[in-house]
Amino acid sequence: MRATTTRRGLAVGAAFALLLGLGACSGGSGADDLGQAAEETATDEPTQEPTDTGPSTPVTCDDPVASYAPLEALPAPDALPSGSTMAQIRERGTLVVGVSADTLLLGSRNPFTGAIEGFDIDMLHEISRAIFGDPDRLQFRVITSGQRLQVLESGEVDLVARAFTITCERWESIAFSAEYYHAGQKVLVAEGSEAQGLEDLAGQRVCAPAGTTTLTRLEEYPEVEAVPAPTHSQCLALFQQGQVDAITGDDTILAGFAAQDPYAVVVGEPISDEPYGIGVPAANTDMVQFVNTVLAQIVADGTWVEIYQRWLGEPLGPAPEPPVPVYGRTA
Repeated sequence: MRATTTRRGLAVGAAFALLLGLGACSGGSGADDLGQAAEETATDEPTQEPTDTGPSTPVTCDDPVASYAPLEALPAPDALPSGSTMAQIRERGTLVVGVSADTLLLGSRNPFTGAIEGFDIDMLHEISRAIFGDPDRLQFRVITSGQRLQVLESGEVDLVARAFTITCERWESIAFSAEYYHAGQKVLVAEGSEAQGLEDLAGQRVCAPAGTTTLTRLEEYPEVEAVPAPTHSQCLALFQQGQVDAITGDDTILAGFAAQDPYAVVVGEPISDEPYGIGVPAANTDMVQFVNTVLAQIVADGTWVEIYQRWLGEPLGPAPEPPVPVYGRTA
């Protein structure tokens, strides 16, 4: 199995190495990684301190996907409420966002253009459009999965969109938008494997990124040897080198891996519910409400379906119904 996997890695290694090389140099450190459009407007000034509009004590969490209610209407970019988080961001000139640059289809660097693109990235483009009237006022900060909470808690970024599962535990330190995509955890194995799920991988090495709910869920399968890696792409590199036998992760992420590696397949039924939300600093509840208004608008006008078809339609099939937002969260 390992020798076959190594040969498979050589067959696709050249294309993957280019993608990994472009994304990994910044991914491990979380340093600024600016898109071409952002270079014209980004400054060296740190992200402004969050507006003190949120709760001073942790919010309660009876339902993790419940978020703050949206605004009655989306204000025009030049009519954002004075003093709001959004107005401060508009004055600064860029929306600072934490993203992946190595998760194909969700957030990855295009090896030909250098642009970071994907489903998650397009969600951020729509928020930029609502703040600036321009979808490209994004300053990307490439982060690992394990850095998602850290950069929000420190105020280094305004938002994080990085296959970010909403959980009650995470609500204790940050805030989330309403759910914008519903994923599920599956397994990627070599073509020809008889495994149809984690339960069939006893005694085998299974990779998942550190700092994720995916890795935590492997604790429910003690017969599997869990192998953490800093990023999703490094899991794929270990798999192609024959150092792990499988990868577990959200179906969206594994679909991207299968698109890169013709000798890999995604198997089994989802073993979890993974509701994705956009992460926001806990104090910036006005920003949560604004983002929820943008999400509701792009669902209503069909933009959400267009974005889904652009990135996920081919590997995952026709667009499902967008997640129904749940509101009503209070401090």
